[in-house]
Amino acid sequence: MALGLSSAFVELFSTEVHQAYQGSMTLQGCVRTQSGVEGNTYKFPKIGKGVAQTRIPQTDVVPLNVTYSQVTATLNDYIAAEYSDIFSSQRVNFDERRELVQVLSNAIGRRHDQEILDALINSGTTLTVANSIGGSATNLNVAKLRNAKQQLDAKNVPPTDRHIAIHANSLASLLSETSVTSSDFNTVKALVSGEVNTFLGFSFYVLGDRDEGGLPIDGSGDRDLFLWQKNSVGLAEGLPVQTKIDYVPEKTSFLVASMFSAGAKAIDADGIVKITCRES
Repeated sequence: MALGLSSAFVELFSTEVHQAYQGSMTLQGCVRTQSGVEGNTYKFPKIGKGVAQTRIPQTDVVPLNVTYSQVTATLNDYIAAEYSDIFSSQRVNFDERRELVQVLSNAIGRRHDQEILDALINSGTTLTVANSIGGSATNLNVAKLRNAKQQLDAKNVPPTDRHIAIHANSLASLLSETSVTSSDFNTVKALVSGEVNTFLGFSFYVLGDRDEGGLPIDGSGDRDLFLWQKNSVGLAEGLPVQTKIDYVPEKTSFLVASMFSAGAKAIDADGIVKITCRES
């Protein structure tokens, strides 16, 4: 009886398992990261700036009175878990636990990304690019990217380690809104095809729709994209992303669990630009 049941299960399941289409961790390494944090908060120190003065002989030195402040990131605990029953796993001819590891790792990776995205969304940056730049109520175009770059340059943001998170719809629009005769066309075409991942000094990260939230879009079809310099956002990590498999005798099952503990916070909003794009 048991052997017959096992054979029936094998007939129903192919050895090639198709997992549901889903995103994975994309933004790791794009922000300032502090690992090994103890406790549930971490303070990122922030120092101000000053202006040098002309030295006048025989006079007291005038201090800059540089300001010091702190930005606090609150850590959150996340877990994605599933049981793998030892009896059920014997009735299919694929490695269920291996497949679960992939599914759960992707889920926890997207949540890790969302911590960073939420920090960008809640940064309160005043550096914005309206959907009217480059045309009335338009999606992503080169004019918007140039405008965002100009705003960061005007704030003296370092030209290195600049990143941009865009939606897949925006990437497709970027090529269609770039004239074939434009000097940018070949570069944008290579960007869209995946041959390159940088343009105007920004590293591009393309995200699709995500159940965790992803890049926000409103009822009018306006989606917010974000550009930032690495040190403008801090990620405090208590427990790094990891996956464990443990046998639970009471359930005659293996528990596959991916987890992490972290919190992200905008450190300097002057290093973050929000681009609003109208999706058709």
